[in-house]
Amino acid sequence: EVQLQASGGGLVQPGGSLRLSCAASGFTFGAYDISWFRQAPGKEREWVSCISSDGITSYADSVKGRFTISRDNTKNTVYLQLNRLKTEDTAGYTCAARLGACARHYVAYLYRGQGTQVTVSS
Repeated sequence: EVQLQASGGGLVQPGGSLRLSCAASGFTFGAYDISWFRQAPGKEREWVSCISSDGITSYADSVKGRFTISRDNTKNTVYLQLNRLKTEDTAGYTCAARLGACARHYVAYLYRGQGTQVTVSS
């Protein structure tokens, strides 16, 4: 059974940090490109970041310089380090996996996981 489980969310003050994890099982993790998406209430889902199977990273302009994506293939896990958080980063964050290349559209991903909530508030 394929599983992608995001964790690590929580309540943090503006300027704070969190580290999200995306733990995968049931497929050949190392061969897949992994993206993070987020969706705030009343807004469309937004692509945040991707790390390819060979470690190439990409970021949305809104998070570039503040968020860092990484992967540990020995643990079948992708991480998203969130620094200098802003109130507008508040959203449910999910991870997704696909083969071929990173993509910015959620529907392009074969496997999509459960989310974790990030709330940035003072």
